[in-house]
Amino acid sequence: MHPILLKLGKIEIYTYGFFIAVGFLTGISLAKREALRTGEDPEKIMELCFYILISGIVASRLFYVAINPEMFLEDPLEIFRIWKGGLVFYGGFTGAVLTVVIYLRKEKIPLWKTADILAPSLAIGHFFGRIGCFFAGCCYGKACDLPWAVTFSHPQSLAPTGIPIHPTQLYSAANNLMIFGLLCFFRRRKKFDGQLFWIYVLVYGVTRSVIEVFRGDFRGSPAFGILSTSQTIGGVFSVIALIVIVFFTIRNRSKTN
Repeated sequence: MHPILLKLGKIEIYTYGFFIAVGFLTGISLAKREALRTGEDPEKIMELCFYILISGIVASRLFYVAINPEMFLEDPLEIFRIWKGGLVFYGGFTGAVLTVVIYLRKEKIPLWKTADILAPSLAIGHFFGRIGCFFAGCCYGKACDLPWAVTFSHPQSLAPTGIPIHPTQLYSAANNLMIFGLLCFFRRRKKFDGQLFWIYVLVYGVTRSVIEVFRGDFRGSPAFGILSTSQTIGGVFSVIALIVIVFFTIRNRSKTN
């Protein structure tokens, strides 16, 4: 599509990086509002969001490099050019979760209540990130002849050019927007702290695994010869999330009876 959003002399502003920035600013604004609504310190949440951004980008890039090492052999400095695309969500998610746990323990802030504050922001931020993916051409889909297939033509696109393919980036964007709506619906209806976070983990893990079927980029060495890396991780996280949700739902019902 359009990997470069704007050129100012020799300065190039990449569309991917622009949408990552929009996603982060939108997410942090939403998290601040939610912190105020739930009685938590918005300044602490904003500080945490900054740490999440740094750790998430670093971890997602390292994960991408780990599963695509051949792309960086000729020019190792390409590892640092993240504005061109090439981030793995579950790598960033894992890094962000570790950062959150460490920060919250240090500041003595409730873990699961904070996780619920951040979950909608994660979904809407990821929505904008996937729009950026679409413009950069990363995370592209398999060849297809469907009416909504897209054909990339820009020479700097990370997707193969001249071939109609699944717009998996848009599938993912729509999926994250749907999850965001779902979390907003449950926001004032949740039965226990952590419920929004675990709903996010469950629904994203399942839907991401479905979208993976249509991906055409390298997905890492398949587990059991079938599942991609993201499908494997998403499946494990989904099972854990389902167990946690069922457990706390049953426990809360027993308390009210």
